[in-house]
Amino acid sequence: MLGQIKTIDNDKQTGTINFENKDYAFDLSEWQEDEAPKTGDKVDFEMEEGSISNISLATFIKDMQPVKSRILAGLLGILLGAAGAHRFYLGYYGFGIAQIIVTILTAGFGVMWGFIEGVLIITGHINKDAKGRLLK
Repeated sequence: MLGQIKTIDNDKQTGTINFENKDYAFDLSEWQEDEAPKTGDKVDFEMEEGSISNISLATFIKDMQPVKSRILAGLLGILLGAAGAHRFYLGYYGFGIAQIIVTILTAGFGVMWGFIEGVLIITGHINKDAKGRLLK
């Protein structure tokens, strides 16, 4: 996930990251870089059950350049949406697995979920990958 460091408290070895207009606390022991973090740094991190880990500078996506194709993601959704192919391509692995399970449990009716999402991706209503980057 991508966020921005809002505060750093070196005395307490804690800080906060702003992600989707919400602030999340983190421990500086989760910082993965050699250089100390600074307020305003754009960071890449993992979040599980509200706990932030593996925080590093988001230098590889500093300008938020699109890297995934909107057309390819949409076509994967339309053609292979039942298997969650478009979700795996965009980095949403949990949703991809959920789509496979729904397709199996509904005897194939879950195909509609992937098809509809494929259309939404192509029309631009779904326009970001799992890291928050816009689709190209």
